[in-house]
Amino acid sequence: MNHTPLAAALAALLVAAAPAPAAASSTAMSAPWAEAMCSAWNADASLTDGLAESGWAANDAGRGFKAMQIYRTDCPKSPRIEMQIALKERKAMCVYGGVAKTPALNDSVDYLMWAETPKWREMGSGQLGPMRAMMFGSLNFQGPKMEAMGNMGPFGGFLLLVGKVPGDWATCP
Repeated sequence: MNHTPLAAALAALLVAAAPAPAAASSTAMSAPWAEAMCSAWNADASLTDGLAESGWAANDAGRGFKAMQIYRTDCPKSPRIEMQIALKERKAMCVYGGVAKTPALNDSVDYLMWAETPKWREMGSGQLGPMRAMMFGSLNFQGPKMEAMGNMGPFGGFLLLVGKVPGDWATCP
């Protein structure tokens, strides 16, 4: 009796049932990482619902989106990344994540944030909250400060996403 077809079928089943290898994480604050941040944003109700309900997402100067650009100061040759947030179906949705493409940020609606890698890691882990980070200069920030202060809860949730999205922090983008 030939068991070769049976052995091949069992081997195929075992391969199909085996867990897939973990995808290699992209470099933190690279374009692929920004795309993953965009997806993570859209899965977080405190951001999508909270920032729509507060009116934050609607403050877009009539452009149709708010731009949020971030970067690591210890990676000076790396491009900034950008997330564009738009009000879609009464939710603040990330509609773009990648290399910065908004050439001139509008300080009354857009955000620019920068910090050194260790500080981004501390904020992403929750060790360093947004208020403390801004007060002590760990997180540098340009944009509508009063609007940001009025949305400190969701803003803290955004900083925690930095730690939730897998990324290689040892290299610069």
